[in-house]
Amino acid sequence: MEQQSVSATFYLDSSALVKRYAIETGTEWIQTLCDQPNRVIAVALVGIVEVAAAVAGKVRGKVVDQALGDVILSSLKADAATQYTLLDVSQYVVDEAVELTRRHRLRGYDAVHLASALRLNRALINHRLSPLTLVAADDDLLEAAQAEGLATENPNHHP
Repeated sequence: MEQQSVSATFYLDSSALVKRYAIETGTEWIQTLCDQPNRVIAVALVGIVEVAAAVAGKVRGKVVDQALGDVILSSLKADAATQYTLLDVSQYVVDEAVELTRRHRLRGYDAVHLASALRLNRALINHRLSPLTLVAADDDLLEAAQAEGLATENPNHHP
């Protein structure tokens, strides 16, 4: 069997990933991105929790009913198990995230997402693979990622 090569790697933070499960500006673009063949979607494990919390908030706020919230959560878990490359948050990532908060205007988990993306990007480059693109709908995170040398995309700019 012939192995297919990866055409692109995308790191999605929770502000981008949630758009796959809740209709928002950029949802169609994220769904198209996730449906592309030969691509890798990388997500830090904390991003799964953040999306689950956002969905739970939508249920509590009665934006979606409990049944739909349960379906969304099941889809998120299934996709996490089968479609995403999940990245652990190690002490190394936490240490880098702490340093990133000193250099950039970042909230805590945004710094963890950026540190995770930077670590994966270095590994890709070290293996002579194409660098990743960080996808987020957070201007501070995107600005910090660009300052750290990452390519970025904002799904909100793709309605």
